[in-house]
Amino acid sequence: MAPVTGTGEEMYALVERLYPLCRSITGDGVRATLDIVGEYVPLRVHEVPTGTQVLDWTVPQEWNIRDAYVADGTGRRVVDFAESSLHVLGYSVPVSATMPLSELREHLYTLPDHPKWVPYRTSYYRPEWGFCLAQETLDALPDGDYEVRIDSTLADGHLTYAEHVVPGQVADEVLVSCHVCHPSLANDNLTGIAVATYLARALAERTPYYTYRFVFAPGTIGAITWLARNAERVERVRHGLVLACAGDPGDLTYKRSRRGDAEIDRVLRHVLTASGRPHRITEFTPYGYDERQYCSPGFDLGVGSLSRTPYAGYPEYHTSADDLEFVSPAAMEDTLAVCREAFAVLDRNRRYVNLSPYGEPQLGRRGLYDSLGGRSDAKEAQMAMLWVLSLSDGEHGLLDVAERSGLPFDTVAAAADALHGAGLLKA
Repeated sequence: MAPVTGTGEEMYALVERLYPLCRSITGDGVRATLDIVGEYVPLRVHEVPTGTQVLDWTVPQEWNIRDAYVADGTGRRVVDFAESSLHVLGYSVPVSATMPLSELREHLYTLPDHPKWVPYRTSYYRPEWGFCLAQETLDALPDGDYEVRIDSTLADGHLTYAEHVVPGQVADEVLVSCHVCHPSLANDNLTGIAVATYLARALAERTPYYTYRFVFAPGTIGAITWLARNAERVERVRHGLVLACAGDPGDLTYKRSRRGDAEIDRVLRHVLTASGRPHRITEFTPYGYDERQYCSPGFDLGVGSLSRTPYAGYPEYHTSADDLEFVSPAAMEDTLAVCREAFAVLDRNRRYVNLSPYGEPQLGRRGLYDSLGGRSDAKEAQMAMLWVLSLSDGEHGLLDVAERSGLPFDTVAAAADALHGAGLLKA
């Protein structure tokens, strides 16, 4: 296994490897994607048979594709799956026919407002076939007959997803989820896969407080399948984060959980604000990525979503323009840094009880003031100790202290460590 670092260049290299693969909600493209991710972190891969009931849904037939094209009268491929997996309507049924352009047009998808781009379209749950192409390509096609070929299969098989677990000091879990079903779209969501992978590697370098469970699954049906198969484990999920669109040039955006005030919501707000990064905090809506599954009212998990520009918020979204040039190592590295900062806060956010609550304890007698001598932040550290003592009533956590005092969380946590070590606090 490659050494753990997590630079933007390394994450970009992973995106480059994954980009050519044709992914969908089932099939060999998902497996090939997970095989590559498995070179970076150990994965437990799950195969769920077609027809399995998962909550209100049923696992569909498995789709695989080998080749597809539209050829003109000379045999020249004017639309070719081999050039881009976006050229085929996802989940297209097999077709082998010759037809006039007038009939073929009913099965062609373009973006007239962006004539050079190829759209991403799917038909998961309705038997259909089609091709996606640039409007300028369609405009150049002369009338006449065209050979149409989609060499695909829809058959009973499996839905595939994978998990990676970073063991913690406690069994309570933090869920990190990303979708693995999109074909050649770099930002949505290969960057999410890359950031999740390197976040898992970074967490494994230490023993975190929480156990971190990473889920790599197809969008919607994959998360629903995971929830259906993990009803007992769901009770242990204390916090969660969906990662998507993690590498575009936009500012970071955090979407709150359905609860709106879950601990993960407060942590991300604190970290983004304290960092000084330009960012946005948005309210929960029941549309988007798989946070809407984890936050559905029956589960109501404290799961938010972190992205840069949100879904459908940039013109390149779900088009061929979401390519390797649209994403950057620097953006992914910044997203990863925020995740690491947020989980460091989450892991250290404890509630303490002041063991000397009647008046202010004598800190100097315990050497706590002496330990600050010569520090440039001595006054800040002293104030942090006083704030921690004041709010350590078993009801407030260290994040409460940081928010109320306006002090950096790291300073507050260091003060708590010192006070605990001096016997003035108990967890």
